[in-house]
Amino acid sequence: MALRTLVEAINDALRCEMAADDRVIILGEDVGQEGGVFRVTEGLQAVYGPQRVVDTPLAESGIVGMAIGMAIAGLRPVAEMQFMAFLYPAFDQITNHVGRMRNRTRGRFTCPMVIRAPYGGGIHPPEHHSESGEAILAHTPGIKVVIPSTPYDAKGLLISALRDPDPVIFLEPERMYRAVRQEVPDGLYTVPLGQARVVQEGTDITVIGWGSMMREVSEAAEIMRQEGVSVEVVDVRTMSPMDVPTLITSVEKTGRAVVVHEAPRTCGLGAEIVAQINERALLSLQAPVERVTGFDTVFPLPQLEKYYLPTTERVVEAIRRVLAF
Repeated sequence: MALRTLVEAINDALRCEMAADDRVIILGEDVGQEGGVFRVTEGLQAVYGPQRVVDTPLAESGIVGMAIGMAIAGLRPVAEMQFMAFLYPAFDQITNHVGRMRNRTRGRFTCPMVIRAPYGGGIHPPEHHSESGEAILAHTPGIKVVIPSTPYDAKGLLISALRDPDPVIFLEPERMYRAVRQEVPDGLYTVPLGQARVVQEGTDITVIGWGSMMREVSEAAEIMRQEGVSVEVVDVRTMSPMDVPTLITSVEKTGRAVVVHEAPRTCGLGAEIVAQINERALLSLQAPVERVTGFDTVFPLPQLEKYYLPTTERVVEAIRRVLAF
C-alpha cells in the first residue's frame, strides 16, 4: 500500500492492467516519450514499448476511430484526449460509432475501449481546457461515463473500465491530479462501475457531487458538522449508468438534498438527479432540492475562474437555505 496522487493511481492502473493483459494498448498525443500533457502515462512506453504506447498525430477523430477498429479486432485500446474539450472533434466517432457498435451489429461486435480525458476547471489554462461536458456524454446511448474523485477510486474504476465489455469514457478531474495523496493498494483491484459511494453518513441533509467538486462538498459538510448539522455526502462516481437507488435511499433518509457540479446549470446532470428525486422520493422531501453549479456561459479565462467554479461557501449557503425552508 502506497500513498499516491490521482495521477500516480491512474498510471499504476494502466501499468498493472497492461502487465496482466497484453491486449491493452494506449494511444494519444504525446502519451509515449512525453508521458502525456499531465504525465499520466509517464514511463509506460519505456516498459511496454512504442507498439503498446503509441504517439499519434494531433487528430482526435483519428485517434478514436483507430481505437474503434482496435476494439472490434479484439484489442483493449485506451485513447487519451489531452483535454475534454478536445473530444469535440471526435464526437462523430463517439456518438455514431463507439456508442452504437453493439446495437448496429446486433451483438456481433462490441467496442471494449476506454477514452480518457482530463476535465474541469481550476488550473488557469487557456480556452478549451476547462470544459465539463459530462452531461453531453451521459446523454449519448451506448457508452458509460465515469468520474473518479480520489486516487483509490481512480485506480479501481479505471481497471473496471479497462475490463468492461462496452466503451467507457473516463473523465479525470485535472484540478485534483496532484492535490491530494491517498493510500492506494499495490496490484490489481476493482471498484464497480455504476455504483455511487456514500462518503459519509448523515441524517439531516444529503449533498451529492462528483469529481473535483467533492472537495468543496466535503469542506461544506465539515463546516455544517461544526454547527451541529449531520450531512450525508454521496459521490456519484458513474454518471452513466447512474446509481439512482443509492441517491434515492439517501434522500429518503434525510428528506433534504443539494446537488453540486461545476458544469453549466441548464440541462446539467444535476437537473436529472433532481428529476429522479422528484419522481421517486417526492413525498420524503421536506424542502425543494437546490443545485450549486457553474453558470450558463463559456468557461472564463483564468482571472474569472474563482467566480465561475462553485465554492465551499456557495455549497454551505445552499445547505442553509434548504435547512431553513
